[in-house]
Amino acid sequence: MGAATVVEGRSAPVGALLRQWRERRGLSQLALSVEAEISTRHLSFVETGRATPSREMVLRLAEHLDVPLRDRNRLLLSAGYAPVYSHAPLDSPELRRVLDAVRRVLRAHEPYPAVAVDRLWNLVAGNAALPLLTEGVAAHLLRPPVNALRLTLHPEGMAPRIVNLAEWRDHLLGRLRRHLGLTADPELTALHEELRGYPGGSADPDAELPRAGDVVVPLRLRRPGGEISFLSTVSTFGTPLDVTVEELSIESFFPADEVTSVYLRDAGR
Repeated sequence: MGAATVVEGRSAPVGALLRQWRERRGLSQLALSVEAEISTRHLSFVETGRATPSREMVLRLAEHLDVPLRDRNRLLLSAGYAPVYSHAPLDSPELRRVLDAVRRVLRAHEPYPAVAVDRLWNLVAGNAALPLLTEGVAAHLLRPPVNALRLTLHPEGMAPRIVNLAEWRDHLLGRLRRHLGLTADPELTALHEELRGYPGGSADPDAELPRAGDVVVPLRLRRPGGEISFLSTVSTFGTPLDVTVEELSIESFFPADEVTSVYLRDAGR
């Protein structure tokens, strides 16, 4: 295999791909060469195609550029080397322990809601408290693959119940843009454009956004008789060596006040 190969329908030399990642990270050739402990001259030769990097050099540069594992495999292929990171389906025997661990984490978070999603925010698993968030959404949004962002912001999804819709929408779109900045994933780009087209004004014209005293963006939902409010955290695997595992994340929702805490405990019973 030569120094360039077809990757997902396009051919690109490894040097050009590395330059794209360097520019995406806002690094000069000098800065990257210092971090990776190589000469600026050699890096320049690699980027222009005058030198073919070794397998170890590709991996070293990818590490310092914080390139996702999926794209590290693409860089290796483009340089003429075999991928080194596995990419097993989540339901494969190789990842059974990972999926079991994810499900245990989700169950342990009950009676509070929690979900696991993939790189496109498609739902991988959810715990028994998830229906408390998705109550009343249109059936077509719950047909697999269920996209968590679409489910949240679609006008037939959770959006009508979100008191601080404008604030929560800005929060989610901001997270999505940050992922785009890291990955430049075309599927995420298309999702971002779709979500931007949804109505995003405040669901309550009298809502105070943000409320006095808020230090994080809460998710505030209407329910019969009042409002419940959540804070959320996102967890990922710390030492992934598989593409699928690296792209998994768990979002856990916690009650933001005592009213919500009581409501969730009562609902869990």
